[in-house]
Amino acid sequence: MKKYTIEIKWGLIFALMGLLWMGLERIIGLHDVHLDKHPIYTNFIAIPAISIYVLGLLEKRKKVYGGKMSYGQGFKAGLFITLVVTLLTPLTLWLTLSVITPDFLNNAKDFAIESGNMAQEEAETYFSKENYLVQGIVGAPIMGILTTAIVAVFTRKREK
Repeated sequence: MKKYTIEIKWGLIFALMGLLWMGLERIIGLHDVHLDKHPIYTNFIAIPAISIYVLGLLEKRKKVYGGKMSYGQGFKAGLFITLVVTLLTPLTLWLTLSVITPDFLNNAKDFAIESGNMAQEEAETYFSKENYLVQGIVGAPIMGILTTAIVAVFTRKREK
């Protein structure tokens, strides 16, 4: 495991960032009063998310590979960060939906119904803890692999 301490560290940082982001969204009203703006502003989480992967791979390159890192080495490191994030997803979702913003799913469900975007039955299924857990467990590795594939290109450094 010592071999992966950098990836574990950055996976934990990513999880903490996600929790802080959810707290920020709640504080600024994206989970209630400004729920109509949530689909737009929630996407800005990509900025710190990608930055964490970049910083993690740069640290791996510097501390483990002596300043040089192939695409494959970076990709492998990013995949391990993604594994950590994915394993932490059930915990971070529970903390988000139970502690940080327990009314979010009900608010989102009510908004979807009132705005005419979903029928009640569809909204109740979509905005359930179970569905969000499935989305998180499936979405974390997909987004992590895509992010890793791109970030590894920019963090690789060949020998001269």
